[in-house]
Amino acid sequence: MFVTPAYAQAAGGGDFIGSFLVPMALLFIIMYFLILRPQQKRLRQHREMVDGLKRGDEIVTQGGLIGKITDVKDAEVTVEIAQGVKVRVVRATVAQNVNKTA
Repeated sequence: MFVTPAYAQAAGGGDFIGSFLVPMALLFIIMYFLILRPQQKRLRQHREMVDGLKRGDEIVTQGGLIGKITDVKDAEVTVEIAQGVKVRVVRATVAQNVNKTA
């Protein structure tokens, strides 16, 4: 009987669940700190900025409109983009508050 060395060696342990879960847990932890946590921080900052909008703030919308807020309602703001031209914009679409009123 000729036994090759590959068959003669014992199969190594068979702890499949532990060898699978540890790398997956490490991968999830790395993804949390590199992707999920910064995303949540940006969302929180945007929510605070949108909640703090006031009349007189100059804003930029996600569509690229630049204007001054003339009226603030629950879900929308009225923005004056030119003299006498007012546009209603959903609050969540405000991308940036250019200069805040004192």
